[in-house]
Amino acid sequence: MLLVLEGIAGAGKSTLRDRLLAEAHAEGIPLSHVGQFSWLSHSATRTLIRLRAGHAGDPEEVVEAIRRDLALHVRFNIAPALSSGPVLADRFILSTACLLALLQRKPVDQYVEHLAEQTRVRPQMTVLLTTDPGTCHARVAERATARRFTEHPEAAVQLADMYADAASAWMRSTGMPVLEHPCATPTDLNALANACMEHLRAAGSRTSPTTEASR
Repeated sequence: MLLVLEGIAGAGKSTLRDRLLAEAHAEGIPLSHVGQFSWLSHSATRTLIRLRAGHAGDPEEVVEAIRRDLALHVRFNIAPALSSGPVLADRFILSTACLLALLQRKPVDQYVEHLAEQTRVRPQMTVLLTTDPGTCHARVAERATARRFTEHPEAAVQLADMYADAASAWMRSTGMPVLEHPCATPTDLNALANACMEHLRAAGSRTSPTTEASR
């Protein structure tokens, strides 16, 4: 099973990720973790770094770099990990599509649909953290690291709306579920963790990761 966490910076993805990894480990579930990109292609990596820094670049070049990185990510990181157990991804296709849409000022649904067609491994569950942008900004402001352009309040508000559209486009394009829920309070975190753990337990008892990933 591939479980993906999506949402703007400060939404609570890292907190939920760490909670799930700890609970899965305690229950003997071999849950592994991957990030958004593979970083296995030098040329694609250069493009992705510029993209994450806020440089839109040539649209065709950027999309090709993302496609190349996604193919490598699936082949060398995600698929091998799925052969050993469930995988938790901290950001995946929705985050990439929203970043593209924000920089290139185009509808996010076309990027979601395009990227969904490029991968043979799709998450069986996507969790979109819909935490209020104001709460997210307050959390990000406490971090010691420098702010990325996506973490500025104006961009965060735009991205929050894009994520909602991206989730709808993903469900429409793939038929795969998206759980949308804020992660603003301990109660929210508990509810999200419980829901995710139920899926992880059910996936483990229902089918092998390799069989599920091949669908």
